[in-house]
Amino acid sequence: MKVPLFKIYWDEDDVRSVSEVIKSGMYWTTGPRSKELEKMIAEYSGKKYAVVFNSGTSALHAAVLAHRIKEGEVIVPSFTFIATSNALVMAGVKPVFADIEEKTFGLDPDDVKERITDKTKAIIPVHYGGSPCMIREIKEIAEDHKILLIEDAAESFGAKIGKEKVGSFGDSAMISFCQNKVVTTGDGGAVITDSQEVYERLKLVRSHGRLENTDYFSTWKEMDYVVLGYNYRMSDITAALGISQFKKIDKLIQMRRRNAAQLTKALSRMKSITPPKPPRDYYHIYQMYTVRMKEGKGARGKLASHLGEMGVSSKVYFYPVHLTHFYRTVLKYRCKLPVTEEVCQQVLSLPIYPSMTTKEIRYITDGIESFQKVGKK
Repeated sequence: MKVPLFKIYWDEDDVRSVSEVIKSGMYWTTGPRSKELEKMIAEYSGKKYAVVFNSGTSALHAAVLAHRIKEGEVIVPSFTFIATSNALVMAGVKPVFADIEEKTFGLDPDDVKERITDKTKAIIPVHYGGSPCMIREIKEIAEDHKILLIEDAAESFGAKIGKEKVGSFGDSAMISFCQNKVVTTGDGGAVITDSQEVYERLKLVRSHGRLENTDYFSTWKEMDYVVLGYNYRMSDITAALGISQFKKIDKLIQMRRRNAAQLTKALSRMKSITPPKPPRDYYHIYQMYTVRMKEGKGARGKLASHLGEMGVSSKVYFYPVHLTHFYRTVLKYRCKLPVTEEVCQQVLSLPIYPSMTTKEIRYITDGIESFQKVGKK
């Protein structure tokens, strides 16, 4: 590809940080760098505690377990990566899909209200693609009904509404460090929270249910196992990369926003495409750059093919979870989510990454402009 969907931004500090751990011959699994990264994440988010995991999926599953959601229903969007709902299924909880709104592609607060029943234990909204969802309204609903609010901030850590950062609204929030995220460790995740009880449970879930007051590999003393847990630990090699990456988070966000602004300026002149338009006071970090094709799935497919022939990558994030084979055939889901299904027929994510050049941006937008002139025929 001449222009891939994303490129990971790295520098010599990243290489040096990882090399130091490897050369130390110690703490390749767990160690001081995991704790250092947790401290950085907590301070940045404004939360008291952070616990790192080996993936965002592990982190979300652990959050559900740590909040002791063992039965009942949790409201989630279908317009998301399947891990959002799978984390609930793995915990024995039923996902209830609500529709999305068209401003941010997040949960529609009005539809969320309609889905709440006596069985509802929590709401897990998703901040799609780098934009905050309508989290203030959703938080009010959760508080009115006295149910938990866990933010899926996998794609939007660093985004904010006014001065309030994504992840600071809920009882807890999940963050992902997968390779295409703003800050990446290759794979990895974290949960942030103000609850000491949840924090302590997260650590148990992460490491086999083991009650630890010191490093497991550095003591001869017996440690007890008090709950069912998993091997969800982040290695110190990974955490070292996370520390180095995290020091660049504001720089990386600014680079993404600069490139997104150039894309939006060019695409705003084109009639058949709607570029992302965050609501007023919403600070979008553009982990993804998603446009909407007004003419629907057919035109989108033709544009994606046209760009592919030029060597420009594109992708649909995401297809509706409730229409996947597993949810329809195995779990027998039948949902009416008209906005979700319409949006999923129209969206297309274009390349976006910090090191994107003006030449690459122009190549993308020129390609879309040429498609509008001749490619739709």
